[in-house]
Amino acid sequence: MDGNTDEIKSLIDSAMQAGVERNLGHDYLVDIEERYSDTARITSPTPWDIINELMQGGLGAGELGVVVAPAGIGKSWVLSAMGAYAISQGLNVVHYTLELNEAYVGLRYDSIFTGVESQNLKYHKEEVMEKLYDLKGSLTIKYYPTKACTVNTLSAHLKKVTTFGTKVDMVLVDYADIMKDVGKAQEMRHALGNIYEDLRGMAGEMQIPIWTASQANRSALDEDVIEASKVAESYTKVMTADFVISLSRKIEDKIGNTGRFHIIKNRFGPDGLTYPAKINTNIGKIEIFEANSVQGKGVQHKINNRDNQTKAILSARYEDLMSD
Repeated sequence: MDGNTDEIKSLIDSAMQAGVERNLGHDYLVDIEERYSDTARITSPTPWDIINELMQGGLGAGELGVVVAPAGIGKSWVLSAMGAYAISQGLNVVHYTLELNEAYVGLRYDSIFTGVESQNLKYHKEEVMEKLYDLKGSLTIKYYPTKACTVNTLSAHLKKVTTFGTKVDMVLVDYADIMKDVGKAQEMRHALGNIYEDLRGMAGEMQIPIWTASQANRSALDEDVIEASKVAESYTKVMTADFVISLSRKIEDKIGNTGRFHIIKNRFGPDGLTYPAKINTNIGKIEIFEANSVQGKGVQHKINNRDNQTKAILSARYEDLMSD
């Protein structure tokens, strides 16, 4: 009887272990070479060397990056610039748009690749075709109506894309704040928190880097540098993301094609840094400079001069009003 009991127990134990996951995790003392290998973190670089250095190569598989800016500042252009660079490097990109239609987003990519403003692209179709012919990667643009798309919707679409044989290397979501919460939370801050956590979860499950954009508070329009406190509605966005960068542009910046990028959060290195930038939203050309570089000092000087001129004009107007 005892012999039969031992045999039955052995069979039960074997059956239970058959479905148990074999990978128990990273053995810290044994897997030393693994964590120092080049494949320990596979990254997708951004168009800007200075940002890639901060991120140790770019955004990695399973990670979430967020671009924070007020409405109308250019965060969609930043996402498109990232997508265009990834495509030029031979990566396959899926760009989800929840505001602009698919054709319009495609025109933005055409402008980035050719340097031709969108309103003039129809006169340069041959040039566009020539540029697209040389691209190494691929781009899929998918539109979903505002507040009609959940993270589950994106996950189902991505699985369909991969089923048809396309390996997805980067996902862009423009933008997460106007997605629908699967959990149907009553308060906006909770709903946004759920959306960003679900996006991060999808990135981890599918092992794809995901970039999205987030709205900054209205008061951020007047800020030279947008800090974490200016992120709209829910601080969970910052807590969940692996990398958060903000873009600030005043009216004067829009006129002068300048702006400032600020590193709000960086799991891979230093944060709290601010970089001057040249930004031309007519063709999606964005250049970010080290503050101490020749180009960076030139852009910063341009920004400072314009700010001083604005202050002088306002001061003169004030004096005129007081004298009247």
